[in-house]
Amino acid sequence: MKKAEVGNIIEFKNGLRGIVEKVNENSVIVDLTYMENYKELDLQERTVVNHKNYKIIK
Repeated sequence: MKKAEVGNIIEFKNGLRGIVEKVNENSVIVDLTYMENYKELDLQERTVVNHKNYKIIK
């Protein structure tokens, strides 16, 4: 499995998307404000996603 890099857009957990801000050993920190409907979903601005739980979009 290829690990995401800073600046990649990833998709995880039922279609949520975000921009990778930091890559850790076992996870990435993702900025969710990338999504157009971010405010409607009532989510935190950032979240942590394990490398096993996402796919790289671009």
